[in-house]
Amino acid sequence: MIPYDLSHPIFRVVSEESQKLGFESFIVGGYVRDLHLNRKSKDVDFVTIGSGITLAKAVQKRLKNASLSIFKNFGTAQIKTDYWEFEFVGARKESYDRKSRKPKIEDGTFEEDIYRRDFTINTLAISLNSENYGHLIDTFNGIHDIENKIIRTPLDACVTFKDDPLRMMRAIRFATQLDFEIEEKTKNALQSEAKSLSMISQERITEELNKIIASKKPSIGFKLLFDSKLLHEFFPELVQLQGVEVRNGKGHKDNFYHTLQVLDQIAVKTEDLWLRWAALLHDIAKPATKRFSKDEGWSFHGHEDKGSRMVKPIFARLKLPLNASMNKVQKLVQLHLRPIALTKDNITDSAVRRLIYDADEYLNDLITLCKSDITTQNKEKEQRFQNNLINVEKNIARVEERDRIRNWQPPIKGNEIMDIFKINPGREIGIIKSALKDAILDGIIENDYNEAHKFVLEQGKKLGLQIQ
Repeated sequence: MIPYDLSHPIFRVVSEESQKLGFESFIVGGYVRDLHLNRKSKDVDFVTIGSGITLAKAVQKRLKNASLSIFKNFGTAQIKTDYWEFEFVGARKESYDRKSRKPKIEDGTFEEDIYRRDFTINTLAISLNSENYGHLIDTFNGIHDIENKIIRTPLDACVTFKDDPLRMMRAIRFATQLDFEIEEKTKNALQSEAKSLSMISQERITEELNKIIASKKPSIGFKLLFDSKLLHEFFPELVQLQGVEVRNGKGHKDNFYHTLQVLDQIAVKTEDLWLRWAALLHDIAKPATKRFSKDEGWSFHGHEDKGSRMVKPIFARLKLPLNASMNKVQKLVQLHLRPIALTKDNITDSAVRRLIYDADEYLNDLITLCKSDITTQNKEKEQRFQNNLINVEKNIARVEERDRIRNWQPPIKGNEIMDIFKINPGREIGIIKSALKDAILDGIIENDYNEAHKFVLEQGKKLGLQIQ
């Protein structure tokens, strides 16, 4: 009896085509691990003692609605169906040249292929060969480590990480995703080999980092990244948040661990990667804006504005997209204190209107970020802060229903202003547009075309413009 669910027809097809070609083939790695963890997986890796590309071509001919991609430089092939992704590779051994970011890959035996793998939990394999079809091959006691929730390397950890330094990021990513502990020798090797992470391209590092951020409890990964000094290699701004300075008996909170708590709390509320990035970066400028005075104690005035300006260079260095996703993070970092200001007494509708206008499409995300930014251990205080934000939401809903400010544009635009005064584009147009927007948001005039037209005429007159 086969102990695993190999009911998907792909497994028999691979077995049969391998036999025709005279190859031995195996299911390896993450799919086998996830079978034992009862985790759903749509990615299956096959290793064959032969050509992975040749086997993939033969298998694809027998599958319906399956596309084949071949990567000759790497000796690999991929078959995609509506749901599944199947990777095929010949057994190999690989290592990194210390002066290159590209691994040296050579053909190898099945044993060499298993030996080169990163962690014991990923060394598991299932045979697809006729003599022992469905048989589990557990060379390094991977099942034991799965059951005991341990991340360890199959060989000496320093050698494993030197061969491919990205494995250090993967160790932390797996520990975060699976809530596993990293075994002591493996954890020590992370710190001793941290500098070798510079051999890896930033794109690959960031791919692992995003998976950590997208996990159920991202703080697990960031604490491991910090303790191992890996974080210091590529994200110094985040490292600088750590620590508490005390003067005259006054200290501030540790903004690194505060940030991680905010990230964990927002992770409970949303899977949006960029909203999670906003949580990670919301206080990123606090070290640069930290000041101490005898009267006020510690302050971080302007950290939201400076933090917003820091987002783009951080995204550029980490090879994150410089597009609408980045703009969203910038906006949320810039505005993350604004809803808190609206919890005070005597807040005017104009202040609420301005927040709605400035936050625009990100308003709901901004409120989510603010609710996650409450990290006090005082339960009574926490409840009071949360209730204050609920009241802010009610005020926003009330003003929004009445004034329809979200996605709003002033009723008279620049082209019409030029037409009214028969002038060409110039500074006067910007001055009038800005004054009109402020007048409506501040409640000086109604959001109405006739009132707006009258206001524009008055502003033009102040600037010496004549109606033609």
